[in-house]
Amino acid sequence: MGEQRQFEPGQRAPNDGEYIEMGEDSFHMGINDPQHVTLQKGEKFPKTTNHNRKWIKHKAP
Repeated sequence: MGEQRQFEPGQRAPNDGEYIEMGEDSFHMGINDPQHVTLQKGEKFPKTTNHNRKWIKHKAP
């Protein structure tokens, strides 16, 4: 089994880190001004700005 990569609002963060809001079609088109949050392991993900969005771990450039 692989590691979960997308998270719903209300789920708990699996690890410390920065997470970013992702749209359902973000692999084709990025969303404008996505939310960023920094969470500690076990903290709950906040609500997204759209019910179709999810949270993913932000990869540092």
